[in-house]
Amino acid sequence: MHVSAKADYGMRALMELAASYDANPSQLVKGEAIAKAQDVPLKFLEGILRQLRQAGIVTSQRGAEGGYRLDRDPKDVTIADVVRALDGPLAAVRGQRPEDLEYQGASEHLREVWIAVRASMRHVLEHISLADVATGTLPPEVTNLLSEPGAWQRR
Repeated sequence: MHVSAKADYGMRALMELAASYDANPSQLVKGEAIAKAQDVPLKFLEGILRQLRQAGIVTSQRGAEGGYRLDRDPKDVTIADVVRALDGPLAAVRGQRPEDLEYQGASEHLREVWIAVRASMRHVLEHISLADVATGTLPPEVTNLLSEPGAWQRR
């Protein structure tokens, strides 16, 4: 899986907003503060936050007292929600959904592989919330993957 800069920066921004939400759910955080805290380019971050606002994950307020905050409790926002909001479907093949592809001959079963990859990604990303990441309490099915042989090795 390729994690785009947009998804990475979006998650980092949302972790800042989740920390703020924990302290005070209605507190607004300036985009500049998020960008500085996470070392993210402000202009790029503003576009990301706009997409997250359109997806109903964050809300914003303009003006001198304005800023951003989560529009939902961090426990109700999954990493899959964020990736879909910023990058589209979790697993696409050449921009198409795997179930829409057709393969012939020697590659006839390749579609099943791509669908299995998507199911595997869903299994992880749909079961981890912003709150899980913020508190470091990942679900057991995820922490078990971290202890699999080779999980931490480059390939």
